[in-house]
Amino acid sequence: MGHMDKRSTLDSETPGTGRRLSLPVQGLSCASCVGRVERALQGLPGASDVSVNLATGRADLRLNGSGAAAVEAIARAGYTVPEAVEVIAVAGLSCASCVVRVERALSEVPGVTSASVNLATGRAEIRYPEGSVSRADLEAAVSRAGYEPLVAAEVPGDAGADRQAEEAARLRRDLMRAAALSAPVVVLDMGGHLVSAFAHAVHGALGGMGVGLLQAALATLVLAGPGARFFRRGLPNLLRGHPDMNALVALGAGAAYLYSLVSVLVPAVLPAGTAHLYFEAAVLIVTLILLGRTLEAGAKGRTGEAIARLAGLAPATARVIRDGVEIEVPQGRLAVGDVVRVRPGERIAADGILVAGASYVDESMVTGEPMPVAKAVDDAVVGGTLNTHGSFDLRVTTIGSETVLARIVRMVEAAQGAKLPIQALVDRVTGWFVPAVIGAAFLTFLSWLALGPSPSLGLALVNAIAVLIIACPCAMGLATPTSIMVGTGRAAQLGVLFRGGTALQRLRDVRVVALDKTGTLTEGRPTLTDLIPAPGHDADDTLRLAASLETRSEHPIARCIVSAAEARGLTLGTVAAFAAEPGFGITGTVDGRLVVVGTRRFLDRLGIPADALSDAAGRLEGEGRSPLYTAIDGRLAALVAVADPIKTGAAEAVAALRARGLVVAMITGDGRGTAEGVARRLGIAEIAAEILPGGKVEAVHALRARHGPVAFVGDGINDAPALAEADVGLAIGTGTDIAVESADVVLMSGALAGIVTAIELSHAVMRNIRQNLFWAFAYNVALIPVAAGLLHAFGGPLLSPVLAAGAMALSSVFVLANALRLRRVAGAAS
Repeated sequence: MGHMDKRSTLDSETPGTGRRLSLPVQGLSCASCVGRVERALQGLPGASDVSVNLATGRADLRLNGSGAAAVEAIARAGYTVPEAVEVIAVAGLSCASCVVRVERALSEVPGVTSASVNLATGRAEIRYPEGSVSRADLEAAVSRAGYEPLVAAEVPGDAGADRQAEEAARLRRDLMRAAALSAPVVVLDMGGHLVSAFAHAVHGALGGMGVGLLQAALATLVLAGPGARFFRRGLPNLLRGHPDMNALVALGAGAAYLYSLVSVLVPAVLPAGTAHLYFEAAVLIVTLILLGRTLEAGAKGRTGEAIARLAGLAPATARVIRDGVEIEVPQGRLAVGDVVRVRPGERIAADGILVAGASYVDESMVTGEPMPVAKAVDDAVVGGTLNTHGSFDLRVTTIGSETVLARIVRMVEAAQGAKLPIQALVDRVTGWFVPAVIGAAFLTFLSWLALGPSPSLGLALVNAIAVLIIACPCAMGLATPTSIMVGTGRAAQLGVLFRGGTALQRLRDVRVVALDKTGTLTEGRPTLTDLIPAPGHDADDTLRLAASLETRSEHPIARCIVSAAEARGLTLGTVAAFAAEPGFGITGTVDGRLVVVGTRRFLDRLGIPADALSDAAGRLEGEGRSPLYTAIDGRLAALVAVADPIKTGAAEAVAALRARGLVVAMITGDGRGTAEGVARRLGIAEIAAEILPGGKVEAVHALRARHGPVAFVGDGINDAPALAEADVGLAIGTGTDIAVESADVVLMSGALAGIVTAIELSHAVMRNIRQNLFWAFAYNVALIPVAAGLLHAFGGPLLSPVLAAGAMALSSVFVLANALRLRRVAGAAS
């Protein structure tokens, strides 16, 4: 995602011929579809060389102008162009207003359907119909907005971290240079005010003009050197009518510098008594804001360290056995099928299956579970996890971007780049905030100039500069994304993957946690516990026939019946005319005999009496076991019961959820008696039993209507619709891929304590965001009037531009430091 080369699908426009487009088209099924799309595209003004290929499913044409018109024409013809996602790293983002500006510029590119910019990660994610927009167009939009597009980093902790480290190093160098050049200015100015003897000595040696010229020279070096970044980025945006934080700093420091320069060189042009020097304010504004930026860069680096650690888990090299010889190859050169030798204490190079040896593997960085897991031949291992004891060989099954670790990194990266609904309010406010600050500073200047004590020009300038400097919206822009970055990174360390940042906010509002039973509350590995034959039927013969039929079923219960028959040494028969009815049972012929295995309602529907064993079935259900009826040739033959062990920690997790005031419900296709038996052992009051696979969505609807927002937890294919329908879907990571893809949150370890961890993290992150936003807004609301001189008007002190710069820098550092506290969230899964 974000690295696709559009040169093959979208060429630059050539005068006279138009731009070449190659658009994938979904829904093409025959020659008439091709003709319909071709006619729609040929009807576009400026379209030429139109060709639609049914085999490749692509439409090629040349078109003068945007590809959006072609996409619309294809849609009108009844077909669709799939969505593409491009990621662009953006340099120069400094505050929330920058984010709004870049998002607006990208959204205005014809064809773009949405654009989202994250200040903390410095990345823009753009969505558009594939092939309709070129990366060059997107980069040009970023450049027009006044920022620098970069090649997006695909792996956190790699190119992205390198850029962050380079920027942090540049900031440190600029800070040291600014501090070294500013110190003499501050000493010359402040020393003269504090120690009269020092002032006399300096003026005696250099003269009044000499002192001013020396300060001017040093201040020029500060503003033209370390401070140039603010002018280089801020003034162009100011001239475009889109001022940002850099513009505020440039205006404030520049005004103080220019006024002081006039005071030194041509003081006569200023009103009498107003030729003051503010060089120390200009240089300290730059130095203090560089200090804040440097601290901010360090804190930003720590916000992403969890994902960087994940990305760096895979070892650089691996020992591969080829032709009986052990050779060391780079990790990127591994191929599927390679046999890799892993020694004690080494990290596993790739996903694979053990083919020799045994060991214990520490999977904590993937699942959050602290205890090493025993691994033997035929067991799967995950690349990046740590081999603790023995040595083993594994056959590589997955490499590159499809490994478990790579998928985890992508999920966390996507969550960290997401925007919560609460961010929309922040974006709306910051869109007009900087222009409003400039207006407030100008009004402050005019007010003090007109109403201040004579000579008022100096006071007017100082207070206007203080307003410009103190009101920067950096903290507002960082408040939400930094909390999301740290929170989702910490969640990944605890084995909880938020696939999208919005799940963080929605999970906080959940009132009901509904859980699937099999594989979620239970181990999903049922065993046969009872076989009660009906009068006149042999137990072994009945089990042989039932197990033979169950060999054709994929249900977990089927496997345990087959295993029980094999354990007794029974020879299974040949199955014909097999049929399965989900939620009811299966039928077929085994060695010429008609066999039915299923629920009581299945036998009732087939007209087979089952009353003879109904009392036994009720007793087994009360014990938490799942009874199934077996009928042979239309007569009841036996009752078999299976029990699925409840997962370790399930009862504790349910108790923890209830302690948080949440309603805990169980949704299962099992009979009510079995469901009630399991629910009693776990302390679950709400039960929806005998639910067919398609009925889980209705069960979610019913729970939402009674209690409010629902989180559904499941692991199977039949859970996917309910996971998608719930307000928040949580998938057991050990379950099916379909369930994982349908969920908003993935619990990697399969432990139900992960549900509690996810909810606790959701509350912690949202609480952290509220704290950050309150600080960011309250800081500006409280200090802008102070900077404007409101307190001084009533006999109080003035807020100098230097103090304003320090306060502004500290506001961003406070927000980042507060977000970093989320790294200490322990979580129930740890």
